[in-house]
Order: sequence, then structure tokens, then C-alpha cells
Amino acid sequence: MTAANSTQTIGQTFSLGQVTVKNRLVKSALSEALGTTDNRVTQGLVTLYRRWAEGGMGILITGNVMVDRRALGEPNNVVIEDERDLPLLQAWAQAGTSQGTQLWMQINHPGKQSPIGLNRQNVAPSAIPFGKELANFFATPRELTHDEILEIIARFGRTAAIAKKAGFSGVQIHGAHGYLVSQFLSGKHNQRNDQWGGSAENRRRFVLAVYAEMRKQVGNDFPIGIKLNSADFQKGGFSEEESLDVIRALSDAGINMIEISGGTYEAPAMSGTKKVPVKDSTRRREAYFLEFAEKARATTKTPLMVTGGFRSLAGMNEAIESGAVDFVGLGRALAIEPDVAKRLLAGLEPRYQVKPIKTGIKMVDNMALMEVVWYSRQLRRMAHGKQPKPNESALLSFLMNAGEHGFKTFQTRRLRA
Repeated sequence: MTAANSTQTIGQTFSLGQVTVKNRLVKSALSEALGTTDNRVTQGLVTLYRRWAEGGMGILITGNVMVDRRALGEPNNVVIEDERDLPLLQAWAQAGTSQGTQLWMQINHPGKQSPIGLNRQNVAPSAIPFGKELANFFATPRELTHDEILEIIARFGRTAAIAKKAGFSGVQIHGAHGYLVSQFLSGKHNQRNDQWGGSAENRRRFVLAVYAEMRKQVGNDFPIGIKLNSADFQKGGFSEEESLDVIRALSDAGINMIEISGGTYEAPAMSGTKKVPVKDSTRRREAYFLEFAEKARATTKTPLMVTGGFRSLAGMNEAIESGAVDFVGLGRALAIEPDVAKRLLAGLEPRYQVKPIKTGIKMVDNMALMEVVWYSRQLRRMAHGKQPKPNESALLSFLMNAGEHGFKTFQTRRLRA
């Protein structure tokens, strides 16, 4: 494929309602953990997103912004409950939308997927503990009450409204990777017998209510997307058939874009670990979830995006040319090469290939957490004006983070005491 053809494909503009995206490359969400100890916005986020905007991406999707200070997914999450950080949010939005780039805020609640000791208690649709491999990392949650569910839905809407006021181009619901929305959708994690659980229809009531509240708060012309699992790869969990039903329901409701991903920390397909086998046909086509995207395309006209596994310019172009997806999502590549979009749009391959992060400690390497840790360190370097280290030792990164995480968790708990 020539450079000219490459540009004609991934370089094509695309209309999302009233918004025109300048190309088909989207930075998928990466956990930055760049908030303050009390979870406020920092200048580091402004610096980081300005750099990515200058790198040429069509859309930048932020790491998860939490809706409740009582429910953090990790230390130094940014939490948006009110307008106290509006000036810095506006600076973040201005930086991320420079160069004609779109900046979407990913909005999230961790549910039970929060490390032991970080929150006073974790909540979830049902009081179901994690499996034995993660039971030492995550506490058994308390089941949410009906009124608490309604409060969380309202919080999603409020955060979306503040994002719009600050100048973000759109928002994305985090409905994947085992966080709260994903927990509600899963029959393994949601074993309620009220209107929020039981049947698959009831289990998707929460995500539809979150979308409806966000739409109410931001109006019809502001883009809302979702990151959604194709499946969670767990026995009794969220299946492909159920995911397709959710896609149909959200499409009928008017959602603007669906990013397809998969897995949870217990079965982390999104990190490419061996727990979720990858078919030979998928390897040849690079992206993990393209086959599911084709099934989704047959059921919806809503713009689709796939993240995970893209390695080459040809693979990205072929995914779009096939008609299965409208956008190519890149995540980890941007943590080691922030200007990779410029190279791709010029018909050049990435300088660095994303590869598995291995410490040599089997228990650690089998979890998605190690990937989050290593790449978050690269983001922090860029947020401080430094270059990423594509070849940094995974073991060194893990050891340094273990100490930092413990200290930051202690700081967070002490602040709330």
C-alpha cells in the first residue's frame, strides 16, 4: 500500500453528527493517574494532551474521569463532581482540542474494581467477590441500593455537563474492562433480582439510564460514545449475543460512537495476555475484535471503533476499508510514540512496536494491571515534559510502582480520615 493510499484511508474526515473529525485515528483511553492526592485536575494533563494533539490524532479520549470521590479506581484519579476545577478543565480542553483535534472525556465509576484500602468501601450491583487470583487485591463489595444507583446515574450526567461547559468535544461512557457499567451488564457480577438485574434486558437498564441522563444534560448535538466489551470472557458473564443486544439498544437511543473492546482484569483480553486465546485469523488481521465488529456492523449503522492489536499501517487501513469499523483506536502506541499519527498519515510505520510487558513474575504478568502500571509511568514522564522510555524495564517499573502505589493509597486514605 502506498503512502498516498494510506493517507486517503486513515486520513479521511468523518462526520459525527454536527462534528467533523479530521482523520480516522483515535487515541483510546489510557489511565494517566495524574490527578492530585485529592483527585483534582493538574497542569500535567494539560501538558500531556497538548503533546498528543500536536501529534496529529483525530480524537483524543481521556483516561477515566471518576464521578465520585468516594469511589476511586486508583490513587490520583481525576474526579469531576462539581465546577471547582473549571479553569484547569478549560485549559485541558483547549490543549487537547488544538490543531483541530477532538477531545472526549471518558467518564467512569469503578464499582468493585478498586484496590483494597483505597476507598472506605467498594460498591457493586451485587456483593460478589473477585476470583481467587485477584481476591487479595480487591475487597468484596457491598451491594448498591436502588437510591444509590439513581444517584450514580445522576453523577454521570453531571460530569458530562461539566465536560461540555469546559470545552471538551464529547464524552465517552466507560462500559468495558470490568468497571461498574460492565459489572451491571454481566450475569456473573450482577445477580440482583430487582429492575436492575436478573434478565439481560434488566441488566442493560443501567447503561441505558446513564446514557439517557447524559443526553438530557448535554443536549442532542454533543457527541456521546461508549467503550463496550464484545464479551468479558468469563463463565456466566457478558456474552457476544448480549453485547450485540446492548449495541442495538444504544444505537436506537442515539449514541454517537461505539468503541469495541473486551475482557476484565480477571480475563484481560485488552492486554493480549494468554488467558484469552487469539485466533490465527485475528492475528493476521491484527486487531483483537474485528470479527465481532463485523457482527456489530451488520446490526447497526452507528459509527464503530476497534482498539487493541493494531501494529501496522496496512492493518489499520484494511480495517477501515473493510467497512467493519470507521475509526482505528490506538492506546499504548501513543504512550511510547506520542507523534505516531503524523508518521502513519505520512505513510510511515511506527518507530516502535507495542510488545507485552513482562516482569518475570507469573502472577503479575498474567494480569492487565502490569500493563496499566508500565504505560502510566510513560504518561507521567511526558506530563513532566520528558520523553517516554520505550524500553524501560518492566520489573523496575513494577517495583517502583508498588512502593508509590502503597504510599499514594496511604495519602488518599489519610486525607479522608
